[in-house]
Amino acid sequence: MPGTPERGSVAVEAYLDGSTHARLPEVRALRALVLSADASIGEHVRWNAPSLVVDGVDRVTMRLQPGDQLQLVLHRGAKVRSDSATFRFDDPSGLVVWRTPDRGVVTVVDALHLDEQHDALVDLVRRWVQA
Repeated sequence: MPGTPERGSVAVEAYLDGSTHARLPEVRALRALVLSADASIGEHVRWNAPSLVVDGVDRVTMRLQPGDQLQLVLHRGAKVRSDSATFRFDDPSGLVVWRTPDRGVVTVVDALHLDEQHDALVDLVRRWVQA
């Protein structure tokens, strides 16, 4: 069971300090970007990756496997919610590939992509955690 989410989590820091992920600098940059999007975001390690939490619900989780993959999974918790079929979220950035109406994936191609999409990603995360 994951620990209590907090901002600047010691558990997430320790997880990243022990990580050998090929894109660790981008992982750290993405983490900072997501945390900057909304002051209500906490974090913990869940599903073997940093997961960002709002009001006790996992909302944005990094997907770091397999290999050197780096994705953000936007979701509304670990379980499917009763309104998932009718939930809608506007993504003017076009960055999200929607798996279901309430579960999407953003792939970070490389550090340049992360830099170029910084503002759009911050806006996306901010709006997502408030949806």
